[in-house]
Amino acid sequence: MENASTVKDFILLGFSENQGVQKIFFVVFLFFYMIILAGNLLIVITVIRSQHLNSPMYFFLCYLSFVDICYSSVTAPKMIADFLVENKTISFVGCIAQLFGVHFFGCTEIFILTVMAYDRYVAVCRPLHYTTVMTRHVCGRMVIGSWVGGFLHSIVQTLLTIQLPFCGPNKIDHYFCDVHPLLQLACTNTYTMGIIVVANSGMITLSCFIILVMSYVVILVSLKSQTSEGRYKAISTCGSHITVVILFFGPCTFTYIRPSSNLSEDKSVAVFYTVITPMLNPLIYTLRNGEVKSAMRKLWSRKV
Repeated sequence: MENASTVKDFILLGFSENQGVQKIFFVVFLFFYMIILAGNLLIVITVIRSQHLNSPMYFFLCYLSFVDICYSSVTAPKMIADFLVENKTISFVGCIAQLFGVHFFGCTEIFILTVMAYDRYVAVCRPLHYTTVMTRHVCGRMVIGSWVGGFLHSIVQTLLTIQLPFCGPNKIDHYFCDVHPLLQLACTNTYTMGIIVVANSGMITLSCFIILVMSYVVILVSLKSQTSEGRYKAISTCGSHITVVILFFGPCTFTYIRPSSNLSEDKSVAVFYTVITPMLNPLIYTLRNGEVKSAMRKLWSRKV
């Protein structure tokens, strides 16, 4: 289908038109983005270089940190740069590319978090079979499956959106290009498209969240038969993952499980899963994990 759009670029309204507020936001979000890059890159390098962090849990954590860097980099640099300019435009092609990136890396992160929950389930509930079930080959296939699943989801969202006609207005009440804001700008009836978007994005998020909840219910029940030491270790490692899941899935579910009616509300919530969660992930996993902290100290003390 040929796209009938006459709009060649879009204007991202961002968070505020007040110049003073935008300068404050520039400093704050630049600081957040630097923490995202430094913290997640530190985890990636530590896991790759450390011989002690070779279990499947850290294999997945390494990929989660890498995805967090890519995910936040799709939106944060443009958002930060827009705080300093008056003309906050993005080309049509750039907008579609940003939409693809947001859904590609976002959906991949959802699948990796789900895989990490399965890893914890096997480790706690089937400890004697852990090494035979979670082999390096199996872990690699799970990661590849997460990337492929994220790509398929994103390509569907992108192909649906790119076929919509845009003939004005071209102002997006958001700080990045997403499906819901673009649906509201399309000069055609998008009710059916909105239902498809909710079915695609929302149901992936909700179904994975339900799987995660069920996994941790089973894990918590099985902890009753563990020793106090084993129970503490399991709760420590699972607690970090549960915290990340709540921080990421809560806002995602709120945004994509229902047709959007309030974009101002949506963009405020989007900050949590595009900036706040990728920033907090390294802190959550390192502060609650003695092995990661010990590996970081050993690795970087040798470097110094």
